[in-house]
Amino acid sequence: MWKLIQSLGDGVIKQKLENTGVLKLINGREIHIKGSDRPETLRGVGLSYVVMDEYADMKPYVWEEIISPTLADVKGGALFIGTPKGKNHFYELTKLQETDDEWKTWEHHSVDNPFIDKKEIEKQKIRLGSEIFKQEFEASFSRGGGSVFNPDMFINIGDEPEDGAYYIAVDPAGFGDSSGKTKSRLTKLDEHAIAIVKVGTYGWYVADIITGRWDVRETSIRILKAYRDYQPVKLGIESGSLKNAIMPYLSDQMRRLNTYFTPQDLTHGGQRKVERIQWALQGRMEHNRVTFAPKDYLAKLVDQAMDFPNPLSHDDMLDALAYIDQIAVTNYIDDAYIDTFEPLDSYAGY
Repeated sequence: MWKLIQSLGDGVIKQKLENTGVLKLINGREIHIKGSDRPETLRGVGLSYVVMDEYADMKPYVWEEIISPTLADVKGGALFIGTPKGKNHFYELTKLQETDDEWKTWEHHSVDNPFIDKKEIEKQKIRLGSEIFKQEFEASFSRGGGSVFNPDMFINIGDEPEDGAYYIAVDPAGFGDSSGKTKSRLTKLDEHAIAIVKVGTYGWYVADIITGRWDVRETSIRILKAYRDYQPVKLGIESGSLKNAIMPYLSDQMRRLNTYFTPQDLTHGGQRKVERIQWALQGRMEHNRVTFAPKDYLAKLVDQAMDFPNPLSHDDMLDALAYIDQIAVTNYIDDAYIDTFEPLDSYAGY
């Protein structure tokens, strides 16, 4: 980069300081080249513009706590360049354009680069494997997933079946105060997830998965509302301190709305989360035993599934959905047969 900048700045560079990586221009401006391996050395330097190269490899707080404040005085700008490394802090920056007009994102794929031999690209595709190839050559942030779920498992979209019974599983997240946390730390926090599934002889029909970060009172209200809307046979909540925090509020809301039920404890049973999710969902989905309601939750669920089991990505929706396996019971007895059944011996029941 040092040689490239000198070449681009030929004619406007007044002085070159090789040892410190500084170029002084004829208009009084300076260009500094610095590394982020020691972030503390970047503090206190006033900047008007900064280019963060290979930002995915930097620590998130380099931008949030060190660089960003130095741009505030002059309303400076920034450019972030890099190769995706899963859904980390770099990925979160690319999503800011959805809510903030000051942010823009551009993607440039190596597979579309006319200066790279197409035969070489094909060789790399075979050598690297699909996930790494998508990251390095297609600028994909999906990394670490694909080993458990694939997109074909989510094409089974359908209407609500007539028969079956609803079950609800709740995977609560933390209720800690989020004040004082930077955006990168907030985005890594888990979300509450409420999975609503109708279960019958056909398998599972995923009616909805409600997610978000709520305080303990709002969480209890959302759980109770889901219960009133779907009238499930069972409602389970992951056992532990988070359930203990929810129950007093949930009990209060039950009395207020005159709606009562006893939540069932959901436990991981000593299984690792990856195994529990895989065993509960993968087989069913491979054999088309799970159908999905075409609602807003589905895109987010697919997104989590494609990244699973990447530790940098959320899996809250998958976790709640997998818990349905603990409480769901399928009735395979024909109701019409029950209506006409008469035992030969009323004592034995045959």
